[in-house]
Amino acid sequence: MFAVVRTGGKQYRVAEGDKIAVEKLAGEAGDSITLGDVLLAGEGGDLADVSKVTVSAEIIAQAKTEKVIVFKKRRRHNYRRKNGHRQQMTLLRITGVGEAKKAAPKKAAAEVEAAPAAEKAPAKKPAAKKPAAKKAAAE
Repeated sequence: MFAVVRTGGKQYRVAEGDKIAVEKLAGEAGDSITLGDVLLAGEGGDLADVSKVTVSAEIIAQAKTEKVIVFKKRRRHNYRRKNGHRQQMTLLRITGVGEAKKAAPKKAAAEVEAAPAAEKAPAKKPAAKKPAAKKAAAE
């Protein structure tokens, strides 16, 4: 199964086992994270419901990209400036792409335990009403 995720302002097509370099994410090497912004998911030619798909990844390392040289020059003005920049990045290994697994609700056991507790618990007092002075002042 594959998914298209958005992180750091860029989009990546990922599948289980892929390694990608993304903009810096919080975390240490070895931590597991979930990439939340899934744009598209599917398998082969079939598309899946993206609201049910999760993408989990493991941080391999925090690193820097290659150096970019920034050189500014104005002709005939003796003006030259040279600068370098290395962007922070995070290396990720995609550990899972698939349907979100929800825990099966245990209705029977929860209802049996909750029923006696509800009978013994005292009734709650109704919440106090807020004064309407703020509404009148705002209008």
